[in-house]
Amino acid sequence: MKKVKITQVRSKIGHPERQKRTLEALGLKRIRHTVEHDATPQIMGMVEKVKHLVKFEEV
Repeated sequence: MKKVKITQVRSKIGHPERQKRTLEALGLKRIRHTVEHDATPQIMGMVEKVKHLVKFEEV
């Protein structure tokens, strides 16, 4: 299965609680923190919801 590298590039301060929890569920803790996940539909849906806070690339 394809892998996706996700990096938080913007702060979660001032954003809705739901988006903060989505970042936590992805495993992102701070700006410039990077995690790697399988590119499942669930993960890609989470990335889509916070795409203004993260950048992602396929590995």
